[in-house]
Amino acid sequence: MNILVIDGQGGRLGRKLVENIRKNCPEADITAIGTNSMATENMMNSGCANHLATGENAVIVACRTARIIVGPFGIATADAMLGEISPAMANAVASSPAYRVLVPMNLCNTYIAGVASGSGAILEDAVNHIRQYMEKERGK
Repeated sequence: MNILVIDGQGGRLGRKLVENIRKNCPEADITAIGTNSMATENMMNSGCANHLATGENAVIVACRTARIIVGPFGIATADAMLGEISPAMANAVASSPAYRVLVPMNLCNTYIAGVASGSGAILEDAVNHIRQYMEKERGK
């Protein structure tokens, strides 16, 4: 199953997601795309992604074929992440037929109610949800 991980800024969340998805879903085909080269490099250094790319067009193209899209909530919000998410990128994520697992973060003038600051349980929940979704899809 093709899982697309998108992250920006320093790519720390993306790296954690890639590592945890690989650990919990070893059969996944993981594509990691950074909105900038630093984010891509950080996800690359995990050694867990099958494919890597950087930039707006890479996000747009990868969203067409992804089965699951994973990343911070901002990847579906135009101008989020200090402007790294262009309207075209946000539209590609939001309009993709892929199943989306968005990690809530209270950053960039956005407050998501009910989200505890820095909760590691959120990341664990996201990865567990991805694993359960993959198992359900495999059973079809």
